Amino acid sequence: MSHSVRRAVVTGAARGIGAAIAERLSSDGLDVAILDLDEPRAQQTADTIAGTTGGKLVAHGCDVADRRQVEEVIGRVAEELGGLDTLICNAGITRDAFLHKMTDEQWDQVLSVHLTGTFACIRAVAPIFRELGNCRIVCISSVAGATGNAGQLNYSAAKAGIVGMVKTAAREFARSRTTVNAVRPGFIDTEMTRAIPDNIREQMVQAIPLARPGQPDDVAGVVSFYCSDDAAYVTGTVLDVNGGFYM
Repeated sequence: MSHSVRRAVVTGAARGIGAAIAERLSSDGLDVAILDLDEPRAQQTADTIAGTTGGKLVAHGCDVADRRQVEEVIGRVAEELGGLDTLICNAGITRDAFLHKMTDEQWDQVLSVHLTGTFACIRAVAPIFRELGNCRIVCISSVAGATGNAGQLNYSAAKAGIVGMVKTAAREFARSRTTVNAVRPGFIDTEMTRAIPDNIREQMVQAIPLARPGQPDDVAGVVSFYCSDDAAYVTGTVLDVNGGFYM
């Protein structure tokens, strides 16, 4: 696949799915900025990827729930990379609890990162993308936003909200030929999911028709497609990457 876009920012990219996306886009020939709350880990990931791909990578600490910080960091990244034409909104957290035990703080934290953070990042790049045109925005949702998941009311609501945001943003960016799409992963093998007790993990895998957890690269490949020239006429869509768990 060819990629006319050249400069990307990926949030929540110090590890897991975000790191895999950053590496894939770097392999595709893009300059990549890694943003993460954990700045030392983000820099380490950037250095590792650069050593593998030979590409240009920069790293910055960023709390996507802080609107002002997002504006400042996105502006700095655009200067460092000589422009910006690709945004991958991947940053996310979980604060699980059953509804009757969920605190206001748990609710607010998850929605602030997933919804406010995604909004803040898209708004920050909007002036750049509208002027440049032919840009790419990809947001990472979750199967939990489609099916619901007990103990994750906040997370499920936030991930469902991202889909609504993507569809609206796709309409608003269409005049500048900028596409906006979402990827909805299922059970992906990451540090977070490896912390799940083995018996629960086994039950989750048994519910997947392809009989295995997904890998971060499975998600990264779909993001690469959305950012490619082959997807220039694809916008406002959601692509499930879940091994058939949700159809």
